Amino acid sequence: MNILVTGGAGYIGGTVSRLLLASGHKVTVFDNFCHSRPEAVAPGARLVEGDLSDRSLIEATLREGRFDGVMHFAALIEAGESMKVPELYFRNNAMATLTLIEAMLATGHNRLVFSSTAACYGEPLSTPITEDARLLPTNAYGESKLLVEQMLTWSNRIHGFRYASLRYFNVAGAIEGYGEAHEPESHLIPLILDVAMGRRASIKVFGKDYPTKDGTCVRDYIHVQDLADAHFLALAALEKQSRLIYNIGNGQGFTVREVIDSVSRVTGKPIAVEEHEPRPGDPAILVASSEKIKSELGWKPKFSELDSIIASAWQWHQIRYA
Repeated sequence: MNILVTGGAGYIGGTVSRLLLASGHKVTVFDNFCHSRPEAVAPGARLVEGDLSDRSLIEATLREGRFDGVMHFAALIEAGESMKVPELYFRNNAMATLTLIEAMLATGHNRLVFSSTAACYGEPLSTPITEDARLLPTNAYGESKLLVEQMLTWSNRIHGFRYASLRYFNVAGAIEGYGEAHEPESHLIPLILDVAMGRRASIKVFGKDYPTKDGTCVRDYIHVQDLADAHFLALAALEKQSRLIYNIGNGQGFTVREVIDSVSRVTGKPIAVEEHEPRPGDPAILVASSEKIKSELGWKPKFSELDSIIASAWQWHQIRYA
């Protein structure tokens, strides 16, 4: 197949691009490099540098490429930042995606796999979270993604636009030769790995009084390759189905302190901790039920153990900073 990957120089988009190319597909990466670098584009992929707000450029790219599907990863992803400048997230995540949808409709492209988020759920009433749970984001990042899901629902209803919305939980780990490298980095596991490497003095833990086993937030960690596999299955399923919504998670929850302990185990290094006040908009517990995609598409995570996920990230981290 011939696939357009927006945000294809990022962590997840770059991983998916590499795995698509390794499977013999053609890939065009569309990226503005606001939080990535051109060197991160998968070797063998065609590159279009630009912003999704540029309707003429994205439409020209679609007309030229005649793609079998679009995988849409381009977005701002920091929940904390979104609570300081929400307008930036609504413009970059929601409005830019609307431009992409309009361009796809105008050029006859009708299959989109959307990178959504567990942040759409907000503070869950129960866990594990199923796809029919209440959607009530507690931060502007989650709200911006939920707005996109609503736009996609109406595009499907009115235009027959085919889409899969994959609500990720916390993505981690690395494939051979490629892993997480945000600039700047804000995700928990690579930040703890920085401490293990001596690149950072300590890890900041936000909040110690959440209603969890040790007072720190609980999150569900999914390996990036398992996430990529879910994208491939979802894109194929859009041949016969017009609207798919799935949670993508491990189904297990780990506290921040458990993640720190796992990194210490995997690396053999002590991890210094710095305690801070809770961040606004951070739910206490986010754990997925991914039974729906397992039963409907046959998806099954290959990396279910936290230590194995962190071990792959540690291997990449050492190569990156060698």
